[in-house]
Amino acid sequence: MEENRKKKYFFSNKDLIKLFIPLIIEQILAYFVGVADSIMVVSVGEAAVSGVSLVDFIMQLLISVFVAIATGGAVVAGQYLGNKEKKKSEESLKQLVLFCTMLSLFVMALLYFIKPFILNVLFGAITDEVRANANIYFLIVAASIPFLALYSVGAAIFRTRGNSKAPMYVMFFMNLVNVFGNALGVYIFKMGVAGIAIPTLVSRIGAGVIVMAMVTNKKDELSLKIFRKMKLQWSGMCQILHIAVPYGMENGLFYLGRLMILTIVSTFGTAAIAANSVAGTLVPFQVLPAQAIGLGLTVVISQCIGAGDYEQARYYSKKIMGSAIAACFVTCVLILLILPLLLRIYNLSDIATELTRQIVWSHGVLCIILWPLGNLTPVIFRAAGDARYPMIVSIVVMFLVRIGLAYVLSCTLKMGMFGTWIAMYCDWAVKAVLHVIRYFSRKWLHYRAI
Repeated sequence: MEENRKKKYFFSNKDLIKLFIPLIIEQILAYFVGVADSIMVVSVGEAAVSGVSLVDFIMQLLISVFVAIATGGAVVAGQYLGNKEKKKSEESLKQLVLFCTMLSLFVMALLYFIKPFILNVLFGAITDEVRANANIYFLIVAASIPFLALYSVGAAIFRTRGNSKAPMYVMFFMNLVNVFGNALGVYIFKMGVAGIAIPTLVSRIGAGVIVMAMVTNKKDELSLKIFRKMKLQWSGMCQILHIAVPYGMENGLFYLGRLMILTIVSTFGTAAIAANSVAGTLVPFQVLPAQAIGLGLTVVISQCIGAGDYEQARYYSKKIMGSAIAACFVTCVLILLILPLLLRIYNLSDIATELTRQIVWSHGVLCIILWPLGNLTPVIFRAAGDARYPMIVSIVVMFLVRIGLAYVLSCTLKMGMFGTWIAMYCDWAVKAVLHVIRYFSRKWLHYRAI
């Protein structure tokens, strides 16, 4: 009986655990290091905090673009792997590495070229002190863009082959170097913003180099054994870009939406801004394990679709979605239990504390069901090759609901900053309904990336 079950299903429960647990640990590491970094930046001064946060917003946007491209490569390679075409899977991953390397070098050069525009026009309202700190951080950290791209690609390659431990180890190394480097640069050598930027650059260089060394290690059966005579093939890249371009546009416009929401929030005073900032630091942990599960979901669904086994794709999508909802429940309960302690640590005003409590509780209760249905179902579609539908839904709902409704609730109906969060929950709900309808229509099963 057990033997038949192993033959029937591509991934056993043990396989899924080996895939998802390292991904969750990797995301938790990245989250806590981000919190540690923010604490160290504060000790440098408000101008440093502002300068670093402005540049980091651009860097996060670029990271999301490279993640989108890596996801496109992972879908194509995963479908070839599911179809037992290992050589084509390997070739698509080579194309991914080559394209991302070329694109990241171009983006880095372009950013250095338009740096005056970014600092003087795009961030034109900032003070001279903030601009000086942003300039230092920009000059150093922008050099890490190619290595960020290589890490994203390398991590996608290992996940495609079912090895999520390798990126976890690399992430652990990167975060360790970053935290200790920041501590030395800020507290020991008193280097200011440079003490934060240099360790960030070094850790990203190390991560990119190490993950690509692991990918090209001939002793590893998961590696790209033939890494020479690489030539960009547009037919192969078109398969990747078919997934990557819609996803990249979706991510890019998401950051634009965030910027527009922050503009609305900034009109409601210091307490509202502080509550929004602190809540924005706490609530990501409530969905963090589910986000990590989404990374592995691409691997599983793409291989099922590649093998032409649509029933298994549906089976695993439901099973993994259930696991994501359970993970959301556990992390939400944990955060809500320790919330009083966390609020005491931040030592906010009474008004800001109450606003933060309202946000974290409402987010925790509603995200358990709505967040996975609204944000992980599109992962299933993209893994199948259906990338345009989630892009269109995401963009339309973001502008009409997340931004439009935020303005109506916050400004017209005088609900203040909390209205922007209600609009976000409505965004989740609308997307969840539309995606569930799409899922049960089975139209996403008519797509393939190869």
